[in-house]
Amino acid sequence: MLAAYIHIPFCRRRCYYCDFPVSVVGDKNPITGDRMNGSTSGTIARYVEFLCQEIRQQALDVSAYAKPLNTIFFGGGTPSLLSIAQVDHVLQTLDQHFGIAADAEISMEVDPGTFDRLQILGYRTAGVNRVSVGVQAFQTNLLQAAGRSHTVEEIYRALDSIHAAGFTNISLDLISGLPHQTLTDWQVSLEKAIALSPTHISCYDLTVEPVTAFGRQYKPGIKPLPSDEATAEMYRMAHQVLTTAGYEHYEISNYAKPGYPCRHNRVYWENRPFYGFGMGATSYVAGDRVARPRKTGEYYKWVEAGVREQGGNETETRSRSVSVGVNPKPETFSSDLLLDTLMLGLRLQEGLAIAPLVEQFGEAAITRVWQRLQPYQKTGWVAVEPESAIEMTVIARIKLTNPEGFLFSNIVLTEIFEEFEEN
Repeated sequence: MLAAYIHIPFCRRRCYYCDFPVSVVGDKNPITGDRMNGSTSGTIARYVEFLCQEIRQQALDVSAYAKPLNTIFFGGGTPSLLSIAQVDHVLQTLDQHFGIAADAEISMEVDPGTFDRLQILGYRTAGVNRVSVGVQAFQTNLLQAAGRSHTVEEIYRALDSIHAAGFTNISLDLISGLPHQTLTDWQVSLEKAIALSPTHISCYDLTVEPVTAFGRQYKPGIKPLPSDEATAEMYRMAHQVLTTAGYEHYEISNYAKPGYPCRHNRVYWENRPFYGFGMGATSYVAGDRVARPRKTGEYYKWVEAGVREQGGNETETRSRSVSVGVNPKPETFSSDLLLDTLMLGLRLQEGLAIAPLVEQFGEAAITRVWQRLQPYQKTGWVAVEPESAIEMTVIARIKLTNPEGFLFSNIVLTEIFEEFEEN
């Protein structure tokens, strides 16, 4: 077990597209008038203590996974609302109870307008060595339409502070398909992002979730949201612009300069085990995916009950699958694990090697997968290595083409899911 995700749920406001488990703390402390952050909010301070308590509890079962953590990811929410001392406290707790490798990738999501130069330097001193900046767009009207709390000017101030602090591993997040967004807007955002010289850029297509403000206002494909055709062109544009600028399109939504793909996220895409700590976080330990409660009060009760990943008295709903590394017999393999492996692995540019799939799930199951994928090889959405291979038994790797196969990945994956749902 070499990876840990840390969920920090706090935001000053909820973005209109967000359905993540977050807790809105507001912009200012109503009593003191100070900007709300980990130094001024008792709510945030209390959460950090429960978070560290959970880390200590889960460490009681760590003997089976003696190696130190290679990657840590602070996600949210807005982790940059935490004080330097709080980030240091969490990392010290992880190091004491799990161990952190000397060359570990320690990532933190940060939002413009939530930190200054002293604070971001403090995070780096505490051990954070990779930051992911929630930019989303470079147009004021689009930031406002999305409910973002920062301005375009704050984006540039944030990057100045990050560079001044000495960070060399920097990622920017962008969103396509926003209300009122045009192809020109998207091209400008891509070009402005490149000009800031990040080593990594994530481009996410807006998903309108029913429980969000967008879900109550808009229907996908209907104005002011861009059409499906327009968002498809945005995807192709991102691929063209970013790869031309030297970024490798290594995963459906992610681009990196050579040597800078996100090591932590590859743990998910390769379906490897990981710890998850904090409200709403999900862990994948010993073949079990265990979700923490998504509401603060319920999460605190869960921690107080002393629930542990293994050997505890979990009451949370969990999905059982076969542990990674175990080779189940073909007649007893977990279709859930197979589908997870395919859904995640096909997100990567290199796709999946066939031999390990056959070894783990049996030739009959993988033949069924291949039969479903063959029509998409003809459309140019699926590719195999070697290119001349026709029979599944001689295929070394299978992958989605880039960018068209990536663009239509949901259609391809639905085909595979239907094969195993029908049976």
